[in-house]
Amino acid sequence: MNQKSNNASTNTSEKTTRKVSVAVIGAGTAGQNAFRQAQKTTENIVIINDGIWTTICATIGCMPSKLLIAAAARAHEAKSSKEFGVHADVQIDGKQVMSRVQAERDRFAGFVKRQVESWPEDKKISGRAYINKEGLIEVNDELIAADKIIVATGISPFVPEGWVDKLGKTLITSDTVFELTDLPASIAVVGAGAIGLELAQAFTRLGVDVTLFNRVNRVGGLRDEDINQKAIECLGHELTMQLDSKIIDVGTQTNADNEAPSAFIDYKDSAGQSQQWQGECVLVATGRRNNINQLGIENLGVELDDKNRPKNLNINTGQIGDLQLYIVGDANAHLPLLHVASDEGFSAGSEVCRDNVGAYIRPPAIPLGIVFCEPQIANVGMSLPEIERSERTHVTGKVSFDNQGRSRIMGVNCGLLHIYACKETDKILGACMVGPDAEYVAHILAVAVTNELSVKELLDTPFYHPTILEGLRSALRDVQKQMSIPHQAEKREEDGF
Repeated sequence: MNQKSNNASTNTSEKTTRKVSVAVIGAGTAGQNAFRQAQKTTENIVIINDGIWTTICATIGCMPSKLLIAAAARAHEAKSSKEFGVHADVQIDGKQVMSRVQAERDRFAGFVKRQVESWPEDKKISGRAYINKEGLIEVNDELIAADKIIVATGISPFVPEGWVDKLGKTLITSDTVFELTDLPASIAVVGAGAIGLELAQAFTRLGVDVTLFNRVNRVGGLRDEDINQKAIECLGHELTMQLDSKIIDVGTQTNADNEAPSAFIDYKDSAGQSQQWQGECVLVATGRRNNINQLGIENLGVELDDKNRPKNLNINTGQIGDLQLYIVGDANAHLPLLHVASDEGFSAGSEVCRDNVGAYIRPPAIPLGIVFCEPQIANVGMSLPEIERSERTHVTGKVSFDNQGRSRIMGVNCGLLHIYACKETDKILGACMVGPDAEYVAHILAVAVTNELSVKELLDTPFYHPTILEGLRSALRDVQKQMSIPHQAEKREEDGF
């Protein structure tokens, strides 16, 4: 594959079982996209995969989590409708909840499986790949020489050392949580990132006794402290959170009735006081790590930084320096998001096309992250710390959703939006928010940042009344005031509600 393999001995060449133009290692979102795109221009290709031939999103990520959140939202709406004069007796059938999650999850995964099944059998290998010192791919009983290699091996949940042995069957990860056949009576969720936050709130709304732990006083990865505190306030109305806590030990204990062992967590709370949590199980959501440590990429000359990210990464194509090696999707730990993985896989598959025939390299997407709790959390473009480090002259436009008209009508009036804009160019640099319909506000702002729209150009577009998106207009107007740029002619009678 690389320069090393080009100089391999005659004996090495004789023992190879297959020679291909392109080898794709990993069949998740990025790997499948890379395979499909590269296959357009070369038939001499193989895709190697260890494990399931579906995507994280369909099987253990985006889709099953949203199915659980959808059930939780139905329960929450029914239980919290008294202020609207609607009274309901809510009964939650945990087995039915999880049965639907699994059935619909399998349906989504089935679409991916059928696509994979349509690929030629001789181009698919099930097994764990290893790149040896000669640059050849070892898998099962084969030794494959590839001109170009695309690595798309994804990520796996990180579990602190020793916890698997200490917690045993009471330990759950984001890979196994959707295999539950019933809702637990109680659960500790460790980690308040996107996964932990979404699942903690969903289980709470479905009647599970949940305690959320996080080692810092932060939720959803928020870097704007005002937004972070607002998110904690909004979510704290229904979530029991132990933020800024330190876990000392975990384990299991058997009760006097000889029932299944329960889990415990010994920790120090934010005040430094020793505490213990006890319950049915522990969901570990302490982040994910990319799956490249045991692959042998160091034999191709790849260096990793202190966060296990490959150095010399071309974020457009995933190519590492001038090597004929591409690391894409979650495997490169650049931006572990599905739409980013999809684009990177597509671009890498295009880049390896012979003479770039039919190639199209998608530009890197601007950062866009959404946490599907309620209220939703979203980040777009540059974060506030990044802007401050860049020493750009910027302003922050703000709006609270606490008294925003449509938000109050819908009973979802808790939130805050900050828009960061460059004072010299009138362009939006980024935004951070917690609030209703944040996923839609974030997409509009992502379009604005991608297309370098000015604040005035955004304000020249229509905002229908009454909508939650009018809150976006209020924040943009706050930006506009601080910039002293031309104001659009407008009637403001509706702004009071």
